[in-house]
Amino acid sequence: MNTAGVALVTGASRGLGAGIARRLAADGWPVAVNFRAGAEAADRLVHDIQAAGGTAAAFGADVTDERAVTDLVGRVGDQLGPVTVLVANATGPQPEVPVEALTWQAHLDQLEFFVKSPTLLLRAVLPAMAERGWGRVIQIGSDMFERALPRMSAYVAAKGAQLGLTRSWARELGPAGITVNMVAPGWIPVERHAGVPDEDLRRYVADVPAGRLGVPDDVAAAVSFLATDAAGFLTGQRITVNGGHTID
Repeated sequence: MNTAGVALVTGASRGLGAGIARRLAADGWPVAVNFRAGAEAADRLVHDIQAAGGTAAAFGADVTDERAVTDLVGRVGDQLGPVTVLVANATGPQPEVPVEALTWQAHLDQLEFFVKSPTLLLRAVLPAMAERGWGRVIQIGSDMFERALPRMSAYVAAKGAQLGLTRSWARELGPAGITVNMVAPGWIPVERHAGVPDEDLRRYVADVPAGRLGVPDDVAAAVSFLATDAAGFLTGQRITVNGGHTID
């Protein structure tokens, strides 16, 4: 890695975030494990990372709240060091809402996580990145923007907006040595998908050229690469991690 710093992974107590945190810690990054709920899971993850020889600490914060984000980044800086890799992974509920029941609030609920939160986080970490002339901003998106499933329009619209932020920020921050990219997973079953019928899984896999479901390590590998010096000439891009289920 090019410069000293810390990787902050939001929503990292479980699921994709936990997998990303483990991988970045294995790569040698001190990792700030953010969580909103699930402090025990975050503490277990930190323990596992430390037991494997890595450096990590857990930080509770609601990353959709401006004061909480400012406080979070300050605490990370005091305990681990300046954030130079930001992984915006935190998400909330993704309910199916038919158009006839769609409200502006339903849109706002999704925009809180995929527009407001990344904006607050970037603003908070930007001074340390700019000072060093090096930074990595990695958004966790979704291939749902292409799949555009019915009754998911609020989520799809917010994910499209998140991609737009990624591209615009890449142009704006490139001269400062900061790359901004997106990793867009397909359906990768994690804890919150417990109880999904096996038939639904089989039906999904039948449309995946790679012939299998993804796992968190697949996403973590893409994030790991984007956090390196080797990815320094890659910005404003989206890497879709879904076994070819959609082709960009």
